Amino acid sequence: MAEQLGTLEELPQDYRDAMTEAGVAPLWPMMRKVLPHGRPQPTTKPSYWNYGDLRPLLLRAGDLTPVEKAERRVLVMSDQGRGTGAMQATSSIYIGLQLLLPGEVAPAHKHTPSAARIIVEGKGGYTVVDGEKLPMNRGDVVLTPGGEWHDHGHEGDEPVVWLDALDLPLFVYLEGSYAEEAPLQAQRNRPDASMVEYLASGLKPSKRGASARRYPMMRFPWDRTEAALREMAKYTEGAVELDYVNPETGQDVLPTMGFTAMMLRPGETLRPPLSSESAVFHVIGGTGTSVIDGASFDWAERDTFTAPVFAEIDHTNTGDEPAFLVRVHDRPLQEKLGYYEERAR
Repeated sequence: MAEQLGTLEELPQDYRDAMTEAGVAPLWPMMRKVLPHGRPQPTTKPSYWNYGDLRPLLLRAGDLTPVEKAERRVLVMSDQGRGTGAMQATSSIYIGLQLLLPGEVAPAHKHTPSAARIIVEGKGGYTVVDGEKLPMNRGDVVLTPGGEWHDHGHEGDEPVVWLDALDLPLFVYLEGSYAEEAPLQAQRNRPDASMVEYLASGLKPSKRGASARRYPMMRFPWDRTEAALREMAKYTEGAVELDYVNPETGQDVLPTMGFTAMMLRPGETLRPPLSSESAVFHVIGGTGTSVIDGASFDWAERDTFTAPVFAEIDHTNTGDEPAFLVRVHDRPLQEKLGYYEERAR
């Protein structure tokens, strides 16, 4: 393969004009941009959002724009490699902070992208997914998969905020992103599946030939996740991580996005291998510092930061208590496409 590919400027102007007229372009001047040697060259840059800075802006949005005019009152968190306003936190993941005030209801809709909510603060909020009412408590992961009707409501007396994570960039790229609206859903008079059918890990309802729902469990309560991490840490050396999975299949909870709960012991530093996945990290509790491709972020509870593909990452717990994070990543998508990769550092 040629060490130095030709440039567009090396071609005669009349030839360039003729190609433009014909609606074609030479590949070779663009080859290294779309197929760089050795590893990708991401546009995504490590980015960080301090929740203390964003919360006043979010609450002011509640004063300025009623939910009826917003449908979903969200502040988009844009990748700094693409600039403010970009609907991407990484190449494939969109994130935003959503606010619901006491007494408000966000209307029912469904859309082609899949979404998950990581609850940041507040009590009394809930999401209804296909009639199943899902309480929204700090740290819970609540799913609204693509094609599933969902609406939000608030029965408490303080603001509720959650982090939205969607595979929206993928659907926008495929020109397959759209939504439909409907009236609010009737709610089933029973607890959600995480409190009934899937209350205990390793157990699932006996179906006797009946097929399971594609998404049988829509809420993953944080109190159970944290308890599992703490117990695992007693008997595990190195990284303490648990993947969120479909309790019927053991597969990732959504087709293109994965969710991993992480715990760092006091003073501990984690240096994961280089990975082809891009990731969003949301801090559930604790304090620490992460160095991502040389950019250093000091983080605390409710902060959020990102890492591009093949980033060099060091996470350090700088506090006296365990630190807990949820990592949102695109490994499920990459595994389906057959190119997920890890490299030693």
